[in-house]
Amino acid sequence: MTRPATARKPRARSQARIDSILDAARTLLAAEGVASLSIYSVAERAGIPPSSVYHFFASVPALLEALTNDVHAAFRATLQAPIDHQALTSWRDLSRLVEQRMLNIYEEDAAARQLILAQHGLTEVTQADRQHDIELGDLMHKLFIRHFELPTLPTEVDVFALAMELGDRVYARSVQLHDQITPRMAEEGMRVFDAYLGLYLPPYLPRRESPL
Repeated sequence: MTRPATARKPRARSQARIDSILDAARTLLAAEGVASLSIYSVAERAGIPPSSVYHFFASVPALLEALTNDVHAAFRATLQAPIDHQALTSWRDLSRLVEQRMLNIYEEDAAARQLILAQHGLTEVTQADRQHDIELGDLMHKLFIRHFELPTLPTEVDVFALAMELGDRVYARSVQLHDQITPRMAEEGMRVFDAYLGLYLPPYLPRRESPL
C-alpha cells in the first residue's frame, strides 16, 4: 500500500524561522561582537532548539555570511533609491549622497559595523564582503552613468569598488578606535572615496539632461 506523501512545511513558516534566527544573531552580534557568537547562543536568544538553527545554518560562518548578504542588500537599496537629478551640480554631489546613505546604514546597524568594519578574521565573511563590493561597485558605476557623461574607465580595475573599499578602511579604523564612525572619520572616509574617484573622473562632468 502506497503511503501518502508527507506534506511540506509552508515556505512562509521556514522563512519566519530563518528571520528569527537572523534577528537573534544580529542582536547578539551588535551587543557582544563576532567572537562571542555561537549556534547555541543564537538558539537561546531565538528561543528555539540548536538543532533548528543547524537545520538552516551549518556553522557560525554560514550564519554570518547570511547576515552579510542582508547588509549588502541594504547597501544595494541605497543605490537603487530615487535621486533628485536636478539637484546634482557635480559628480561629487552624487558620490556624497551615496556615501552618506551608506554611512546611515552603518550608524543605525551595529551588526553591519561588526561584520564589515570590525576585525574578525573570518575568511568566509571577508570573501563574501569582497564579492558584494564588486557587485556594489558595478551598480554605482551604472548609477554615475545614469546621471553623468563619464569618460572611459579602465576595465582591468574596478574603480568604484576600490573607492568603496578605501572609504571602508577609514570607517573601520574609526570603529577600531572609537567603536563607532565618528563625524570626523566619516568625513575623512568620504574624502578618500572622492579623492580616489578623482584620479579617474575630471572635476567637471556634464550632467545628462535627464537620467538614462
